[in-house]
Amino acid sequence: MSKEPIQTNKAPEAIGAYSQAIKSGDLLFISGQIPLNPETMEVEDSSFEESAYRVIANLENICKEAGANLDDIIKLNIYLLDLGNFASLNKIMEEKFSKPFPARATVEVAGLPKDVMIEMDAIVSLKK
Repeated sequence: MSKEPIQTNKAPEAIGAYSQAIKSGDLLFISGQIPLNPETMEVEDSSFEESAYRVIANLENICKEAGANLDDIIKLNIYLLDLGNFASLNKIMEEKFSKPFPARATVEVAGLPKDVMIEMDAIVSLKK
């Protein structure tokens, strides 16, 4: 099994014992991304929408580092503090992703790192 770390300064550095992403074969596994600004390592969460856009930007920058883009994401896991933001999330997903949309799970959780409102992790196909 190959296991190559993928790292970019255009996404937040890991704040624990994990890699931003791991490439294994034709797949990229992106660790959970929260709305951290990679330049300041400060949380951007004045609104749910701002938080979601920052998380997606972080995912996108990691994808780019591996030679992929958002449309190469095949599975997305989304963790929300409040499922009341589900409709807003869907609008943002329709804006940022193309059909066919990634397979997805969205769950409400009791808490997230740094008390943020949203976290996403992804599996990306690198096969062209």
